[in-house]
Amino acid sequence: MPDTPRGTVRLFARSSWPEARRIAEVLRKETIGGLLLLVATAFALIWANSPWSHSYQALREVRVGPHALHLDLTLAQWAADGLLAVFFFVAGLELKREFVAGDLRDPRRAAVPVTAAVGGVLVPAGLYALIAAAAGGNALRGWAIPTATDIAFALAVLAVIGTHLPAALRTFLLTLAVVDDLLAILIIAVFYTQTLSLTPLLLATVPLAFFAILVQRRVRSWWLLLPLAIVTWALVHASGIHATVAGVLLGFTVPVIRSQAAGGPDAGPGLAEHFEHRWRPLSSGLAVPVFAFMSAGVAIGGAGGFTRAFEDRAALGVFVGLVVGKAIGVFTATFLVARFTKASIDGELAWVDVFGLSILAGIGFTVSLLIGELAFGLDSTRADHVKVAVLTGSVTAAALATVLLRLRNRVYRRLYEAETADSDHNGIPDVYEETR
Repeated sequence: MPDTPRGTVRLFARSSWPEARRIAEVLRKETIGGLLLLVATAFALIWANSPWSHSYQALREVRVGPHALHLDLTLAQWAADGLLAVFFFVAGLELKREFVAGDLRDPRRAAVPVTAAVGGVLVPAGLYALIAAAAGGNALRGWAIPTATDIAFALAVLAVIGTHLPAALRTFLLTLAVVDDLLAILIIAVFYTQTLSLTPLLLATVPLAFFAILVQRRVRSWWLLLPLAIVTWALVHASGIHATVAGVLLGFTVPVIRSQAAGGPDAGPGLAEHFEHRWRPLSSGLAVPVFAFMSAGVAIGGAGGFTRAFEDRAALGVFVGLVVGKAIGVFTATFLVARFTKASIDGELAWVDVFGLSILAGIGFTVSLLIGELAFGLDSTRADHVKVAVLTGSVTAAALATVLLRLRNRVYRRLYEAETADSDHNGIPDVYEETR
């Protein structure tokens, strides 16, 4: 990899400070969201495997909503179709920000993490198909389950263990996860839409268009925007396309660039930044943890039930896809694009750091659970087996990445301490001379 001129590095560091501050803010919030996600998952698993498991299942099956509008959904369905639309709305805002004003706006800088994300989809899907093909039945419907990376969970793990890891590693993971979200959205829309009703889908474009016009005019009034968003969501839901896609479409309409209508630098930020700031706490603090609580509670049945789950080749395919496929796919794609194109990994990173991050990308919690439900339904034996595999695979990937990245963290910490000591030592004579 060619050396970067010293002046170029300084210029890049100065120009990236606003982006670094934004990433730091996202990391802090996602860390909290990741911890809430873990707590909700643990609570669901404990309840579902307790003597009171029937009450957990009864809670999931409670129906709420108007029957006349075909919205009399169970609480589990509301969590998957409704609350996750908030999560995907925030994801849509983040995706647009990255494409318009972030790392993805420059094809050369985006090439490595984008290619890594694509590799992290293709290889796990291929491994799953190879393993699950022999199972027969509907097993192959779950090919996309191990392709997702849970941004909240992965960033939470990285933030806890990576006190001295290079900031470029966090930037790489964030960009990879953002592209991964986009690919997951496309997969859900294209491959997991069972029936398509064109009339509600066409009608959905009307409130969506009004929403777009208002946000382009920098209207922030919730009493105007929220009803339009809800109607758009309901019509997309009625069309047969998974309703979370409505959240992404709404997010894509929101402007990113600062408005110049008022003139000058005080024109104010684009609404994407404003809405992301407002809605992210709801997404990470409520929507995702509640979805995890409603989806992750599977009765394992002890060691015997755990063994039976992995006798299902669909569950085995999910586990191997997350733990092995993600690591191979992300790392290999990154290496190939850096080796055979003009793109390269950040100069702060070593290849062992990239490999640790590739393992960490195997945390496929939220979206993997969602795709599993879309593939095999909410209540089926195979759906429960897949949930066990998603939980086990995500925890295994997190544990393996923690071991490797903690070792790398120690290396970077020693380097930092050595540089600090040298700086302090070299500074003493200078201060002494100045004092004299």
